[in-house]
Amino acid sequence: MLAERLLTFAVERAQGAYFAKRPTPVPSLPAPRPGTTYLLYAHVPFCERLCPYCSFNRFPFEEERARRYFRNLRDEMRMVAELGYDFPALYVGGGTPTILVDELVQTIDLARELFSIREVSTETNPNHLIPEKLDPLRERVQRFSVGVQSFDDGLLKQMDRYDKYGSGEEILARLQSIEGFFHSLNVDMIFNFPSQTEAHLLRDVEMLKASGCNQTTFYPLMASRSVETALRRTVGMVDYSREARYYALLCDALSDSFEHATAWTFSRTGGGMIDEYIVDYEEYVGIGSGAFSYLDGRIYVNTFSLRQYAEAIEAGRQAVSLGCRRAALKDRMRYRFLMDLFGLELDKRAFERDFGVAVERGLPLEVAFFRAAGAFARDDAEAFTLTEKGMYLTVAMMRTMFANLNSLRDRARAALPPDEARLLFGDGHAAACAADGGDATLGAPAP
Repeated sequence: MLAERLLTFAVERAQGAYFAKRPTPVPSLPAPRPGTTYLLYAHVPFCERLCPYCSFNRFPFEEERARRYFRNLRDEMRMVAELGYDFPALYVGGGTPTILVDELVQTIDLARELFSIREVSTETNPNHLIPEKLDPLRERVQRFSVGVQSFDDGLLKQMDRYDKYGSGEEILARLQSIEGFFHSLNVDMIFNFPSQTEAHLLRDVEMLKASGCNQTTFYPLMASRSVETALRRTVGMVDYSREARYYALLCDALSDSFEHATAWTFSRTGGGMIDEYIVDYEEYVGIGSGAFSYLDGRIYVNTFSLRQYAEAIEAGRQAVSLGCRRAALKDRMRYRFLMDLFGLELDKRAFERDFGVAVERGLPLEVAFFRAAGAFARDDAEAFTLTEKGMYLTVAMMRTMFANLNSLRDRARAALPPDEARLLFGDGHAAACAADGGDATLGAPAP
């Protein structure tokens, strides 16, 4: 699709100068701004087996190291509280947040003591859908997200997930066993695998409908440039030319049971919390090694080194760097334009109130492009909403944005001390995880 290629190029160019090649260490995060609502994101970077081309910060699980990490994570949470932040929601991502459920419970409980937390979201993998992992979380977590990616056994084997988590039928049975356990059960899926046929995708949709989940997120396969070789070696070369067709196929197949919550998240009618916190919270604070914060147009990045993170927190300071220049007004308007449309509606009056200019005047080229592409279903004095084509265009833009963020993560991992870098590949059990239960949305967004 020509429109998708043009948008992909534009997003890559717009973000190219935004991220710092060498993030600048800063003493701590800035204090909160009055009247701004923030979300708290906590990162748990441990997995039982690693994925060689997953760009999220992650390390092999070792219990003593992980327990020390959770203690430091809670201490960093206290530092954030001392800065004056408050949060209505907590999102715990990874890695595998449920790797030590007793530590996760303590972390959630502390967040509720320190902040005005009303909603908690956390992620897991299919092998953790067992009573000893889930029972302690039932009264603490409102949104539970499971990284499935596909129910197709061939694809699961190709991603090295079959031996890890079981067959598609086994995963389906585990999901069905926890129907109604949480207020919102989200299942993360991926579309446009190189070897995925239309029949594979349609069968995934049918099994998803049978799973009992009340929400699903279908991510397009995405990766930073530095991991494309690993992608080709394990799952094949990504064909973006068919991405729009697959997106239309899954939207149609889901339409009898689900409705759009965002451009790539679907909820059963009347149920489910929106999967992407960036739709509801423009700014957020990230704690933990490798976490990102997005505050007042700037990205802050916590060290990816577990040792440096522990040394800093145990010395009573944050291990954070400024990861980008401050976004210009035009960049912030572009970011709002994308995020609002990704969330299916742009409120023109709110846009003008926040930026002092109508969206048509502030972003004339962007608005003209979307109009010419037939992306707007509603275009009046109050709002923009999207056609299905418009939804796909926002999906393509988000895919490009997250691929760029993955490149930033790759640079951070490349700077790890040699002994920690060896941990990433030292066990010989590399597993594919294009979005392995770890949140593909949980990097700080940028214009």
